[in-house]
Amino acid sequence: MPRHKSPSPRHTKRKGAKSRPPDSPTWLYGIHTTLAVLANPARQCSRIITCEVALANRIAVTVAARPQNITETVSRDILEAMLPDGAVHQGIAVLAAPLAPVALEEICERIDSQPRSPIVVLDQVTDPHNIGAIVRTAAAFQASAVVVQDRHTPPVTGVLAKAASGGLEQCPIVRVTNLARALDALKRAGVWCIGLDSEASQSVQEAKVSGPTALVLGAEGGGLRRLTRDNCDGLARIPYSGPLASLNVSNAAAIALYEITQYEIDP
Repeated sequence: MPRHKSPSPRHTKRKGAKSRPPDSPTWLYGIHTTLAVLANPARQCSRIITCEVALANRIAVTVAARPQNITETVSRDILEAMLPDGAVHQGIAVLAAPLAPVALEEICERIDSQPRSPIVVLDQVTDPHNIGAIVRTAAAFQASAVVVQDRHTPPVTGVLAKAASGGLEQCPIVRVTNLARALDALKRAGVWCIGLDSEASQSVQEAKVSGPTALVLGAEGGGLRRLTRDNCDGLARIPYSGPLASLNVSNAAAIALYEITQYEIDP
């Protein structure tokens, strides 16, 4: 295969909660998420809350370079009152500022130095659980970024970060205005863009190439939009042997990322 040369989802809120500005600190929670945030020197954290003594000890090791007076041990009731209803906090939360945004141009500039790092592109995937799970998988396969359309993608909340389980600290979410133009920029930087489509004639394994690759996935239910599909270099499917017609988008991303990265593994 040749190479190229040169509506927001509704979130559950406590009564009286107000929308936060996009650059304001957010409560992130869960053991893996919180410890990954605290271990990331690029994160600015203003409060660390825990209701478990054992977790407080783990925090002390992780945040040795941070001011110790930002750590508080409170009762479980107090912790839960500070977080959204239903938050699976595992006894720990951190109030953290968003990571500095990463531009698509930065990702394109790194492609020559990171040719084995795949890129994931999401076409209006709106479920924060799915986006977080995809970021987690992308980080596991050392992807350089998850590219999303800003207008149709939810902000990074505790729900998304919890599903990512620390992946946000390793794999940035890159927000773009126009997905078709983003795909064009990737192709001009030498990236082969493979769109996942259940009706494609070739499998993901057959479509993989030995160079920089972007995996493009469509929204839950609707799949790839026509313009996005037309801007891909090729389409590929995941072969199914069971009666179900499709997979959850985060599961499909995991399978496809595994397939397109196998050429990098020495026999």
